[in-house]
Amino acid sequence: MTPDNVLLAGIVGSTAYGLAGPGSDIDRLGVFAAPTVAFHGLRQPTESVVSSHPDVTFHEARKYCALALGGNPTVSELMWLPEELYETRTPLGEELIGIRSAFLSAKRIRDAYLGYATQQFRKLESRGDGSFSSETRHRTAKHARHLLRLCWQGYTAYTTGTIRIRLDDPQRFLDFGEQVAGGDIEAARGMLAHYEEAFDATEGVLPAEPAERVAEDWLLRVRAAFL
Repeated sequence: MTPDNVLLAGIVGSTAYGLAGPGSDIDRLGVFAAPTVAFHGLRQPTESVVSSHPDVTFHEARKYCALALGGNPTVSELMWLPEELYETRTPLGEELIGIRSAFLSAKRIRDAYLGYATQQFRKLESRGDGSFSSETRHRTAKHARHLLRLCWQGYTAYTTGTIRIRLDDPQRFLDFGEQVAGGDIEAARGMLAHYEEAFDATEGVLPAEPAERVAEDWLLRVRAAFL
């Protein structure tokens, strides 16, 4: 299910990070524009279009901006993909890529990325000591490597002002996942604590607040284009 007026779309997730294996799904993410007139009726237009088979998510431009301004890791990566992973790039989509840094801010990036990493850790805690089925072990490894990825990407964004999507050393993340899946949950606990301390000890380069006016100006251009 692809909505009308797609502005920007591409392949995200494990394929983008360089962590995909033979059985990995291909995840797609995009942003679309609802007709401006639709906002004046009794019911607000659809904010998101989601499909599980295949895994595709599209967010309406306003919702997309709100999530990205909050530092949402999943949504934010769409603006920072390697060139070859974009499947739709309209002029307004190019503008969105051009203002991507405006969505970044220190506290929101720290809280969002560490928050998502903590969610992965909670899932690990609920899976026991490694003595489980192969499918559960596979899921545990996935949670662990994404915990490390979120910590690394968040801290990199916090210290450089850039969200790095493609991992420099994917094997490091894969090995970490297997280590934790083998029963070493303390490695995950320690990794999360390490990055929490690193954030606290580093001033970073991001502003205190995102440039909401820049995002709003883009959104108004979208509304003007789809009257």
